[in-house]
Amino acid sequence: MTAEPNATPADAAPPAATPAAAPRGGAATRGGPATLAEICVVACAEAWRGDGAILASPMGVIPMLGARLAQLTFEPGLLVTDGEATVLAPVVDGTAADGSAGHHGRVIEGWIPFRDVFTLLAAGKRHIMMGASQLDQFGNQNISCIGDWARPKAQLIGVRGAPGNTVNHPVSYWVPKHSRRVFVEHVDMVSGVGYNRAASLGPQIAGFHELRQVVTNLAVLDFGGHEHAMRLRSAHPGVSVSDIADATGFVLAAPLDVPQTRLPTDAELALIREQLDPDGLRDRELA
Repeated sequence: MTAEPNATPADAAPPAATPAAAPRGGAATRGGPATLAEICVVACAEAWRGDGAILASPMGVIPMLGARLAQLTFEPGLLVTDGEATVLAPVVDGTAADGSAGHHGRVIEGWIPFRDVFTLLAAGKRHIMMGASQLDQFGNQNISCIGDWARPKAQLIGVRGAPGNTVNHPVSYWVPKHSRRVFVEHVDMVSGVGYNRAASLGPQIAGFHELRQVVTNLAVLDFGGHEHAMRLRSAHPGVSVSDIADATGFVLAAPLDVPQTRLPTDAELALIREQLDPDGLRDRELA
């Protein structure tokens, strides 16, 4: 872990007056302390702060809840896709602005065929939060294979849209289990483009390349280190810097005083528990 005394402070929004301890299992109950899953939901929501009216494409339960929470609170202009062909409306108390009723806060406000997603992608009007089987310190991502690409030990889902995503619009990552198997010195195959590779492609590519944040079950990271190396932005409650360093397969830059990831506000907890995810699906993603 390398110290960076002038690192940017973590999430600007104030923490809620809730206990620092974050239980790891079980669905939360109204009025109880924030769980680890709920802290991760809010950390994912923060990745879209300041984006305005762009398309949010979250991959996974916790990123989806984060995008919808951002839409309901500090980013009302955000368009949130369900990952298929529809756009979800912001819903308060089970009802959309036009009076439509929804199930678990889900109301469809528009249709977006895949060809139109590609149009937004090429125009940079999208911010996706993807997963990663491997990530290196400059943000090169692998979701294709493990081992030599010519004869891999394991075949994964393939590069999918990762190359186009990472050179056209902002990209963040969600990693539910922070470990040395994911955070590696060198990825086995590059699916999503990291900062060092984008720079080597010249300003025409690097000018549109932005890796925003990485949210894991231990921490929030960004790419504010030297030459856009990955940097520890905040540690989740109860997680030490050494815990994070031990679970990372490369030297991770960090400020001298690592802040705690902000806790959900009471209003955010109410939205998550009562409207967005009353069944507690968020906890299963960390099980």
